Amino acid sequence: MNTYSDEQKDALRAIARESVEHGLDHGEPLPVDTDNLPDWLQEPRAAFVTLEKNGELRGCIGTLEARRPLAEDVAENAYAAAFRDPRFPPVTQDEWPDIDLHISVLSAPEPMSFTSETDLLRQLRPGVDGLIIEEGRARATFLPQVWEDVPDPIVFLRHLKYKAGLPPEYWSDTIRAWRYTAERM
Repeated sequence: MNTYSDEQKDALRAIARESVEHGLDHGEPLPVDTDNLPDWLQEPRAAFVTLEKNGELRGCIGTLEARRPLAEDVAENAYAAAFRDPRFPPVTQDEWPDIDLHISVLSAPEPMSFTSETDLLRQLRPGVDGLIIEEGRARATFLPQVWEDVPDPIVFLRHLKYKAGLPPEYWSDTIRAWRYTAERM
């Protein structure tokens, strides 16, 4: 996992802020010309952008797999978190000054091998791992920072299953899981 300098973190936050502001003015994400950016912003990376208002979630959208340059991923996800998260109405000009913005740059997801739910739980690293679960068409993820609110691995997994549309007590031998880490800024 890369460790970004304070200057790089500031640059990513600026891209995210500019994309939301561009969206407020123009109704679309900030166009990113990656050709004129430093190499590290051109690297394919996956990122999530989380918006909070008064400490409460106000939007969170991201990608789990690196498919486009980091600068573009952050710009697109910042716009989507502000205007396309189906759980919230679009951010307005009036509330934008009260919104805090956080970016999480993800490592590549690693498939997990486990023999049971207990085995999966035993392998989780609270406070470190983000987790993706998949069962058929049901899929969900929790970023590593969710551990701050849900520190118990059993409860963490139950909440994640619920988020995926599965009953919290559900278990099957066909559930698949991946873990990843994230650098939050």
